[in-house]
Amino acid sequence: MTRRVWNFSPGPAALPEPVLQRAQAELLDWHGTGMSVMEMSHRGADFMSVAAKAEADLRALLGIPSGYRVLFLQGGAQGQNAAVPLNLLPPGGTADYVDTGHWALRSIAEARRYGNASVAASAADRKYTYIPRQDAWRLTAGAAYVHVTTNETIGGVEYHWTPSTGDVPLVADMSSHILSRRIDVTRFGVIYAGAQKNIGPAGLTVVIVRDDLLGRARPECPSVLDYGAQARADSMLNTPATFGIYLAGLTFEWLIAQGGVDAIERVNVAKAERLYAEIDRSGFYRNPVDREDRSRVNVPFFLPDERLDAPFLAAAAERGLMQLKGHRAVGGMRASLYNAMPMAGVEALCDFMREFERTHA
Repeated sequence: MTRRVWNFSPGPAALPEPVLQRAQAELLDWHGTGMSVMEMSHRGADFMSVAAKAEADLRALLGIPSGYRVLFLQGGAQGQNAAVPLNLLPPGGTADYVDTGHWALRSIAEARRYGNASVAASAADRKYTYIPRQDAWRLTAGAAYVHVTTNETIGGVEYHWTPSTGDVPLVADMSSHILSRRIDVTRFGVIYAGAQKNIGPAGLTVVIVRDDLLGRARPECPSVLDYGAQARADSMLNTPATFGIYLAGLTFEWLIAQGGVDAIERVNVAKAERLYAEIDRSGFYRNPVDREDRSRVNVPFFLPDERLDAPFLAAAAERGLMQLKGHRAVGGMRASLYNAMPMAGVEALCDFMREFERTHA
């Protein structure tokens, strides 16, 4: 078998090895059908059972109550950046956005193609190293919704609290930490997430939308982005990402076998604490984010001299520690600790970091 590495990619990210092994075993012949899930009709009974089980397992993992629809769509989180205002922002209306970094800014820019997106708060004043506290937000009376990006993969900041927006629907891009921790779905009107972090392969997007927010799409909204139309069609208004849904379903089953979201959250807390402790101990590595807002799943860190970046990455790769290079917008390093990354990978990274510090400090 080809050697597996410790893959710290921010996305597309590592998948649990048992999921890959099961998909490999079923690739040519799914449950005696003589064909792959990739080859079967999305409207046939076999695939419909795959999709139904995936939805049921996701509902169980997140505690999604009745009164919410689960949609398996395409277009990624950036597609949802357009879908949200097209579904929820009426002509002439205003939506509030909280600017916490790169992906929040992308959401704001897309929303402004369709209406007024007001920035209720921004962390730009400190280079996106914290989450603005809600008492500093300037919310618009009568806003159509409030949008937050609950984890920023590039800056490594994460909401560890849920905003209170009263009767105004709270919309959240949870792409990079959905299923990594317990959330109260009922606090949100819409949750959306690209699959390629904690769910499955790139190409699938999960949307959880409250029933009362369906049927509000603007006339110019494309039908494939219309929440109401997709809900009526059970996410099959067009051919869905069938293999992505299948792999997501396998990941949900794997997560249930680990003990569910509460169990994986305990593991994720331990992994993050271990890596941050190594960063803080050293004085050689540096993480700029306020401690209370540090992301559990995306950990950026910097060496004392950027000329050490290339040697660090090369030496890490020799150890099988891959895809640690930080985003080009900020530089440095970044370790992504999604659900599929075990503690052993984090320990291997910390051991290497300590060794590199000894030889380069």
